[in-house]
Amino acid sequence: MPLPVLRPAPRDQASEPFATDVIAGLSATPKRLLPKYFYDEVGSQLFEDITQLPEYYPTRTELKILRENASAIAGLIPRDAALVEFGAGAATKAKILLEAAPQISAYVPVDISAQFLGGEAAKLERDIPRVAIYPVATDFTKPFELPVAVRGRPCVGFFPGSTIGNFEPHEATELLRIAAQILGPDALFIIGADLVKDRNVLHAAYNDAAGVTAKFNLNLLARINRELGADFNLAAFEHHACYNQERSRIEVYLASRKRQKVRLLGKTFEFRAGETIHTEYSYKFTLKSFSALARGAGWAPVAVYTDAEHYFSVHVLKQK
Repeated sequence: MPLPVLRPAPRDQASEPFATDVIAGLSATPKRLLPKYFYDEVGSQLFEDITQLPEYYPTRTELKILRENASAIAGLIPRDAALVEFGAGAATKAKILLEAAPQISAYVPVDISAQFLGGEAAKLERDIPRVAIYPVATDFTKPFELPVAVRGRPCVGFFPGSTIGNFEPHEATELLRIAAQILGPDALFIIGADLVKDRNVLHAAYNDAAGVTAKFNLNLLARINRELGADFNLAAFEHHACYNQERSRIEVYLASRKRQKVRLLGKTFEFRAGETIHTEYSYKFTLKSFSALARGAGWAPVAVYTDAEHYFSVHVLKQK
């Protein structure tokens, strides 16, 4: 079955919510930008580069957990199921589940970056031709409809990478509730969650020696320049990431190196030297705190898998 052609929305449609969110964020005190906008085609590729860095443990640790426990997880998945991946990106992790669970007959990768998503879906179709693939290019943090071809099938949500940690707790709860509505009654949800650990390990993961994470962060400003015609001078901003132990989260910022002005869509935004734009949180969990989050959103824990060092966890949930 040929894959549907995925095309980015026309410029006027694509720019409108992006522009609205950027202007609102830069007008706020303190300034902020939403992390979902990291993932244009350039940003998506930079993130894939980050996952290969020696300091960045989450991806390789989660992959190891999935590979070691794929059979056990597959045993929980019903026949003729559809695997729905939220924030799909590269399909590496989904491929592990698809190969381990032949009863999965359809895969629905959902991602905001249409170009990147289309390329990954095409590669997966070649690798696992028995699985029908129905990519959906949309913002997965908001309600969306599943493709007609998978409606009525048992659905298994998949949300790896500890992306759940990028949301404030109340936002994560809302996202889990939205996912429940999308996936339908009795759905399963497989979620990766990064765990609390030594702060030095965390600091290194978000401040890599090669500077790839800094490029990823700064690409958000480059994207605003490209798509909205802003005049951010990327050399006048620098990447900052630190661990807030009290709140169990990494906090990521772009800091202005000097006093400056930035122009965007007829508006001027002033920056003091040292002033920051908040771009991302990455919350870290304990097994107990993640279980509490899931229960509060209407999901019951079924199983949890971790690595030997307890760096990362993969949770299987079921709707209550």
